[in-house]
Amino acid sequence: MKPGIHGSIRRGGVARAALVAALASAAVPMAHAEVLVFAAASTSDAVGEVIALYAAGKRERVRASFASSSTLARQIALGAPANVFLSANTRWMDYLAKRRLIVSGTRLDLFGNRLVLIAPEASEIELAIGPGFALLRALGDGRLAVADPAHVPAGLYARQALTAFGVWDGIAPRTARAGDVRGALALVARGEAPAGIVYATDMRVSRRVRLVGTFPPSSHAPITYPAALVAGHDTRAAHRFYIFMMSDAALRVFARHGFAVE
Repeated sequence: MKPGIHGSIRRGGVARAALVAALASAAVPMAHAEVLVFAAASTSDAVGEVIALYAAGKRERVRASFASSSTLARQIALGAPANVFLSANTRWMDYLAKRRLIVSGTRLDLFGNRLVLIAPEASEIELAIGPGFALLRALGDGRLAVADPAHVPAGLYARQALTAFGVWDGIAPRTARAGDVRGALALVARGEAPAGIVYATDMRVSRRVRLVGTFPPSSHAPITYPAALVAGHDTRAAHRFYIFMMSDAALRVFARHGFAVE
């Protein structure tokens, strides 16, 4: 454990400021000046913009690898040399924390998201999301595009929401399961699925889909994006970039992409 980086860190201005101060004063190795960020697929556009913003005038290179949070967490557990991990839910950050693979006290909930039902732009599907709503009928002969609900956060939230409204058992055999949420978005955008469930931020990146409805937050667990430094790879360069990820400038980028920043 590094000096000054321990204890419970929560989302919010005070907690964020305390973590930034601890990171700035911590004794960590120089190592090489490259930073590798493992980030949930749903954050790819925003994280890419944050990296570009950070890169101006900086010596270190920052790269990002995007996939489902479950895939990235498992890769870290197998020894992938990521410096920073940004997950789309708490489950996969907990998975690494239990294995002591994140630096104690550096975990912070950065922002949130909403879950939405989408359809291709030209679709005429109209549904009011609620108990027993006619989603199965709306699919016709097609399938509902979702991220794999067995392990991908967006799929887990989708299953929770549909279960809450009593329609999951009928829908489950009629799902087209993608490896991550962007894969589910692509199935709907290409017209290969008549509807899909993705994050609100994902819907914003495609002009080929439209909003059918937004799931009430009470229908699923809170959609929270925790970040942390990866144990054994928390170099000075990683600390500098992680501090920047928590900055007002970076959080404004995430907010502009539709994430719920407190």
